[in-house]
Amino acid sequence: MPAPPEKGYRVFSRVTIVRPSLFQRVWIKDRLDSLEKTQFRWYDGALLRVVPPLAALLIKSWMLTCRVVETRGREKAEEALERAGGRAVFGTWHQRMSYHFHHLGARGITVMISQSRDGEYAARVATWLGFKNVRGSSTRGGSKALRDLIERLKEGAIGGMLADGPQGPPRVAKIGSVLMARNAGVPLIPVLWGADRCWVLNSWDRFLVPKPFARIALYYGDPIWVPPEADGEVLEVYRRRFEDLLNQGARWCDEQFGAERPWRKAGKKGLPEIGPLPPPS
Repeated sequence: MPAPPEKGYRVFSRVTIVRPSLFQRVWIKDRLDSLEKTQFRWYDGALLRVVPPLAALLIKSWMLTCRVVETRGREKAEEALERAGGRAVFGTWHQRMSYHFHHLGARGITVMISQSRDGEYAARVATWLGFKNVRGSSTRGGSKALRDLIERLKEGAIGGMLADGPQGPPRVAKIGSVLMARNAGVPLIPVLWGADRCWVLNSWDRFLVPKPFARIALYYGDPIWVPPEADGEVLEVYRRRFEDLLNQGARWCDEQFGAERPWRKAGKKGLPEIGPLPPPS
């Protein structure tokens, strides 16, 4: 017989972890769905019917006043699309998203949108602008959304990705776009724009919004074909290539009308507003 425990100590029995039953898993899923719904306010139902179509109409009307006066690289992009059976991944910087609401929405591109309350508004506005979507983000449902988007690409869709979105760091391409292009067997095409007149917001990436009746320059970078066997360091080479083409394209667009636009918000850290960050010391 084991000796009794010393005074002041407790004896704990062995804990066995039991996999939840089907009923318990269904109940947990229902609770998570319920928690997801609680993020909506009582008035969201009405606003979701009214705000998205009005917002889409405003965006379309605004962007239609802008005029494309210079385009570079479109022929190569169209050739790559034809070679891939009309499929591709278009990538751009988060900073350059606004004009693409009009420019890429017309192509019926499929994009990834957050499952949050704000994401629901964004998804409905995007639908009115011509986009299709899968729901998920880097913080919730991202892996499933990425898989869903790859399946859509394999079925013939065109995908769209914000290379540094949604929260940066600015002008640093994430690996997701490269993985998507590799797994779906489609070209990755950088696409950028610049304007002679635009507002530069004081956001983390100095978000750009073209002013009404602005002149627009469009840039399509050389299509990137990622081999299906690429992994590790090889994937990093393609990621850097993608990042370099995006930065070259943004610079080319800006310089059609003057100086290059800021890359990031400098803030109190004294970071350069334009150009790559210096390597950490």
